[in-house]
Amino acid sequence: MSLVRTRSRRGTAVALTMLMAAALGAAGAGSSTAGTAAAAAAPQTRQIASSVLGGDYKMTLTALRSTRDEYAASVRLQVYTQSGGAWKESDRVTVGDVDGWFWFPLTGANAVCQLSTASTEPAPLTVSLLLTPSLGCSEPTHFVIKDGRVYAG
Repeated sequence: MSLVRTRSRRGTAVALTMLMAAALGAAGAGSSTAGTAAAAAAPQTRQIASSVLGGDYKMTLTALRSTRDEYAASVRLQVYTQSGGAWKESDRVTVGDVDGWFWFPLTGANAVCQLSTASTEPAPLTVSLLLTPSLGCSEPTHFVIKDGRVYAG
């Protein structure tokens, strides 16, 4: 009888070990998937232009790759003002439609067709970006920056 009990206990121990290994493997796979999903949710970004107007304003144009369509992108215009010797974001707007641009032309050569501004208050800002090499540049979009805020111009 003792041999039967030993085999039975060994079988139970093996079964429990395999069950625990499977549970730990599933837990590890779940956390790995969660990490991948979180990384996939954060959009890929690339700064495509920047300009500083005297010591008053800094502006950046950033392409944000769509999380739903690998070929689409949005463009974010951010304005910064000086505060305590550092640039602090004072406003941001989307240029054009959300996911209304193509990622590869925006992040390639000659993506910015026009970025013009002046050191006046309010500061005019004109942006034109490459749609595609075959379509050419977008119509210019006009903004005005006043007191660190962006307004349609």
